Amino acid sequence: MLASGAAAQTPDGAASAKDSVGVGTHAADTLLPGRKPTKRIRKADSALKMQGDSQVRRRSDSLERRHPDTVLHRRVAVRDHNDSAAMAAIYRTDSLRFSNTKPGIMDMPAEWTDLLKSNAWLNFYGKPVRVKEEKYESRSYDGLFYLLVGLLFFFAIIKLIFEKYLGNLLTLFFRVSMRQQQIREQVLQSPFPSLLLNLLFVLSAGLYASFLIQYYHYADPDQFWSFFLYGSLILTFIYLVKFIFLKVAGWIFNIKRTVETYLFIVFMTNKIIGIFLLPFLVILSFSDHLISTICITVSLVMIGIFYFYRIAASYKSLRKEINISGLHFFLYLCAFEIAPLLLIYKVLLTYLGKAN
Repeated sequence: MLASGAAAQTPDGAASAKDSVGVGTHAADTLLPGRKPTKRIRKADSALKMQGDSQVRRRSDSLERRHPDTVLHRRVAVRDHNDSAAMAAIYRTDSLRFSNTKPGIMDMPAEWTDLLKSNAWLNFYGKPVRVKEEKYESRSYDGLFYLLVGLLFFFAIIKLIFEKYLGNLLTLFFRVSMRQQQIREQVLQSPFPSLLLNLLFVLSAGLYASFLIQYYHYADPDQFWSFFLYGSLILTFIYLVKFIFLKVAGWIFNIKRTVETYLFIVFMTNKIIGIFLLPFLVILSFSDHLISTICITVSLVMIGIFYFYRIAASYKSLRKEINISGLHFFLYLCAFEIAPLLLIYKVLLTYLGKAN
C-alpha cells in the first residue's frame, strides 16, 4: 500500500518523495551504530562550492565585459591600496629601527643602573671619548727601491769604467800623495766622468733632502717624490749659477787660475759627498725611527766635516795664488755660500707652512 500510494503521486511529489527517501536513507546510514558515515555530504558541499565559484567567475566576466573601465579602476585602486599599505608597514619598521627613542642605559631598572655605576672598570656614565680613526692605506716602496738600485748601479758603472779617475780623485781628496799637481792635471783632463759624478751628487743630495723633510715632518709623505725632484733641480740651479758667476768673475778680475782651483775643490768635495751618501740613503729607506735618527745624525756631522774641509782647502789654495785676507774670504763665504742656503731654507719653510 505504501508503494502504491507513492506511485499514485504527481511527478513533483515523486521527486520530493525520492529526495526524502534519499535523505532518510543517508540519515539512517549515518545514525546506524557500527557503520561509518558516508562522504555524500562532503561531495555535495564541494560540488556546491565549485558551482558557486563558477557562478561568481561568470558574473565577474560578464561585469568586465559590460563595464571594463570600472573594473580596471577598481583593480588599480586595490593594487594602490595594497602598495601603500606595504610602504606604510616598511616605513613603520624603518622608523622603529632608526628611532631616536631606543631604550638606553637611563631606561633600565634602578637595580641595573646601580650595578653599572658600581663597576669601576667600565665607565658607563662618564663622558664619552671621541677617537679619531684614519683610513689605513698601504704604501708602496717599489719606486724608491728601483731608484736606489739605479743609483748604486750608476755608481758601479762609473767605478768599473773610470776606475783610474775615481782613484785619482780619492787620492787628491785625502792627500795621500805628494804629486798633487800632476794628479790634478790628470783629473781635469777627464770631463765626462766628472760630469757623471756631479750628476750622482745632485741625485743623492736631492734624495737625502727629501728624507730629511720627511723625517722632520715638514710635509706629507705623499709629497716625497715632488721634493726629490725640487731638491735635485734647486741644487743643479745653485751650482750652475755659482759656476757661471765665478767664471765671469775670474775673467773680469784676471784670476782664471785661482777660480779654476776653487771650483775644482768645490766640485771635488761634492763628488765625495755624493758617493758618501749612498749607504746612508739605503739605511734611511728601510729602517725604523731609531736607526734613522742615528743615521741622520752621523750623516749631518760628516757633511759638516766635508764642508769645513772644503772651506779650509779653498782658503789655503787661494792664499797661495792671490793675496787674500781671512776677512775677505769670510765675507765671500757669507755672501755666496751661507746666505743662499739660508735663503733657500727660509723659502722652503714658508712654502711648507702654506702647504700644510
